Amino acid sequence: MVQLYNLHPFGSQRVVPCKQEPAHFCCGRDVLFVANTAASCRVEVFEVRDEGRCDPLGSFATLGPVLRMAYSQAGDYLVTIEEKSKAIFLRAYMNWRCMSTGSSRVCVRMVGHKMEESYSETLKEQMSVVEMPLSDPPLCMSCCSVNGDLLVGCKNKLVMFCLKHLVINQNMTVLDFERSLILHMDNLIPSEVAFCARHIAITTELDVLLLKLELVQQSAERTEQCAHRSSTLEKLVDGGINEDPSTQTLQPELDEFIICQKPVELLGEESKLCEIPITLESTELPIEDTKHFQVQYLLFRRFTPDQSPFGFCEETKLHSVQLLPMYQTAHEETENKEELLSLFCFFSLPHVGYLYSVGKLIELISTYQYSEKSEQAVLTPQFLHVITRESLQCFTVRCSAAAAREEDPCIDTTVKACPPVALDVCTLRMQLFIGPRAICHFKNHIILLTKADTEDITERRKPTRRMLSRKADSTKSRTNSESEPGWNLYIINTVSTIQLYREMVDYSRTYENVKTESCIHLLSEAHLLVRAAIMDACSSKSDKKELLAAFRESCAALGDCYSRFDTKNYHLALPYYRMAGLSMTEVLKRLVSEGDETQTYERGFIFYLTHSLNEDSSEELSKESANKVLQIFYLADPVQLPHILCSTCMRNVCPLTAVKYLQEVEKTMPSVVLTLTKAFMALKIGDLTMYEHEMDSYKEITLACGFTGQPKLLLQRKEGIVMPTKFAVHLKEMQPGLLVAATVAFHENSKIELEEADNFFKMLCNNSKNIVPQLLVDFWEALLVVCSQKKVVQELLLRVTSQYVWRISQKQLPETKPLKTTEDLVNSCSHFGLIFPWVTSIMSAGSWSNKDYSEDLSKLQSLLCGQSINIASALPILAPLTEAGNIGLTLRVLCSIRLGQHQEALDQLLQRCPDAAVLYAQHELREDQRAVWWNKLLPELCKRTRLTGNDCPVLISSLKETLSVVAMELELRDFLSLLPEDGTAAFFLPHVLHCSQR
Repeated sequence: MVQLYNLHPFGSQRVVPCKQEPAHFCCGRDVLFVANTAASCRVEVFEVRDEGRCDPLGSFATLGPVLRMAYSQAGDYLVTIEEKSKAIFLRAYMNWRCMSTGSSRVCVRMVGHKMEESYSETLKEQMSVVEMPLSDPPLCMSCCSVNGDLLVGCKNKLVMFCLKHLVINQNMTVLDFERSLILHMDNLIPSEVAFCARHIAITTELDVLLLKLELVQQSAERTEQCAHRSSTLEKLVDGGINEDPSTQTLQPELDEFIICQKPVELLGEESKLCEIPITLESTELPIEDTKHFQVQYLLFRRFTPDQSPFGFCEETKLHSVQLLPMYQTAHEETENKEELLSLFCFFSLPHVGYLYSVGKLIELISTYQYSEKSEQAVLTPQFLHVITRESLQCFTVRCSAAAAREEDPCIDTTVKACPPVALDVCTLRMQLFIGPRAICHFKNHIILLTKADTEDITERRKPTRRMLSRKADSTKSRTNSESEPGWNLYIINTVSTIQLYREMVDYSRTYENVKTESCIHLLSEAHLLVRAAIMDACSSKSDKKELLAAFRESCAALGDCYSRFDTKNYHLALPYYRMAGLSMTEVLKRLVSEGDETQTYERGFIFYLTHSLNEDSSEELSKESANKVLQIFYLADPVQLPHILCSTCMRNVCPLTAVKYLQEVEKTMPSVVLTLTKAFMALKIGDLTMYEHEMDSYKEITLACGFTGQPKLLLQRKEGIVMPTKFAVHLKEMQPGLLVAATVAFHENSKIELEEADNFFKMLCNNSKNIVPQLLVDFWEALLVVCSQKKVVQELLLRVTSQYVWRISQKQLPETKPLKTTEDLVNSCSHFGLIFPWVTSIMSAGSWSNKDYSEDLSKLQSLLCGQSINIASALPILAPLTEAGNIGLTLRVLCSIRLGQHQEALDQLLQRCPDAAVLYAQHELREDQRAVWWNKLLPELCKRTRLTGNDCPVLISSLKETLSVVAMELELRDFLSLLPEDGTAAFFLPHVLHCSQR
């Protein structure tokens, strides 16, 4: 759907003071070139000043009548196709600006001609004409706006000339061309070409082909790459598009049949299958390991002759192919560095125009239906200008919407937004002119050639057609008697972006209460208009400042629309308000009427408020604003009341009013979160009776899960730091177990990180960063019970180990009673194990005086008796206790066991606590460790008993117990070989008899 708005994008117009009728013209960055139709064979140059005022800058002669011309801003040169004596020439005019100083010197040279240093001084003061001979006559050409390279279309081929900067000496650089590449194409006669950033668009009468030249690294040789060939296009259409076989193209049997090929559109990889094979011929000098080109097909489209009532078959031809680049948004620090962002391809039939975005995907983003047959069209980042037989039309384009998404792929989020690329195009203006023939565009100027037919002149009626105000230029010269009547070359100013933006915004207000979608559509057009201007690197700093202000204003207006109107895209209110930089208070002032109790609120406004209140914002609403927000949600979305009351923005809300609304909501929609919110409000009021009543409504485990529904009841973030609420402080004193359980639930539901929980508990307990409060240790222990993340579990195990060791070594008591005992942890947590009997034996044999720290010690030993902790990581943490008597012995042996060092563990036990050695062996030396009994333990006990004699009954009893075990395990021969030769026979005989009987 194309909407027509009668806006005014065209400002004043002036007549370009041409001496003779223009045949062709093109624009430079600040100049206009006009080639005349007369036999004078000259190009007039005009300097374009503010408001479109044209001053003659000079003229220069051409070889013959100009058939086509193009200007390149990169290199500042003009290239022409000229005819003389029925021969066609391709020429480039460089350094043409010197003619404005009165210099008439001209240097004509062939492309690639070596310039001597002796010409260096004269070259500065003369125009240089570079002739580029071709084997076939040139038909069309295009200059790359990025690097100034030239592409020339001939029959069945394209020739690329690279722009070269030749350094003559220290003070002089001269431009030249190098013929670098030829693209050979079978059965293709290009009517128009467009060239930009190695992308090539080619049109014939009814075909469009879009290519990209890719650089590849190859060895030194002349590169020839053949494109993918395929079967005929008819087979492709019938097979690839699943047409009925009966509709296949048939060979003509009679001369009177006309075969019309079917229309087809091939995008991306599929476009390789078109019927246009391409061969590349590199004409550069071969250099080892140089880069060469290969062709990538991007788009192929074939049309059929127009059978519509708008025109006849012979009138259906493609025209106005263009490649439009858009650049990264220009910032101050990169003001002079333009980085290509997006590329767009446009081409047109007489009644329909097509705009494609060229990126990772080739996509048709807009189709333009013209009201009458078009003559020519020109695409700009902001508009599409089309001329027909009687009018100049201005359409909106979607280039800035597509480029914005290329620049920021995450633009369609709750933070940023942009009108969609698929937004319906609209006609801003249809300005009447008599006989428009040709058009071009640069900056904010449109150059328009009009020529009225004789019948148009004689039948022209008085003001039935409005024209733009025509300001006669002071230098206008139309006295030439040879000039044909009825033609004019106009330079039309397009109004400033800000002016047109203001008109669009004003116009949108007429639709506010009538057509919602039209209002949003116009504001979206205004937004895209400003966005495109901001992306223009040519904008000055003052313009950018004004444009940014308009951009924020347009975002605010769109936010208002999506908030006030009932639309399917109501959620866009949030990103547009954010892009506008409006605070919640400012938005409330824009949308909430004072004293209007009957005002209703749409989904967009509620969506914006809900998301804004649920985020960690530093903004605090005033009491009046907070109470108004409370009332809005009570009326529009009461289920959200518990959540918005916990927002940091609502600190100033009246708690009595909040409780009143919550009680009303609870009658129909009770929930745990609502009950907890009421308790929160009761604490604010100081009503402990109400608080206790609410907290007794559910079991503690249910309350803990309820907090996950709204974590802000316990913790709030301020500038990224987690802060405890008054509710959390109260729970710390009255129900610490509930607080810990709720925080564990937060962590397991990704509501809080481990480091944030550390800071939360330290802040809650008023501890410094270096002191760990017992409540934090309780949290770690409780988290170990439920946590399944291996990395987090290891971190927690090391943390609790470090805290146990620190308390034992520093003789530091916990400031509060631990929530879990060792027995609780063993029963509920797989990471804590039962303490081994031999550990208990060692501890009972020693004199452990610090009974107050026995709980920490038993937890530490239980942790080491488990199988989870990484002993290698824990060893440095355990170092302060490894020499602490029996405690150190148990820790060292436990670590040796986990490291598989059983013999070292036995040595330590036999040396320090022999009576625990057998208990250790009975517990640890099993299965593959059984051999340690007779290979290590038995010889060691015999050795130590021999040295001490009968003075150590512990060793003797341990030896007897060991002999009993070994006698049960070994064969008699092996058992006897282990017995010492100097031993007492009576001591060993019972064990030998037992072994032999077995």
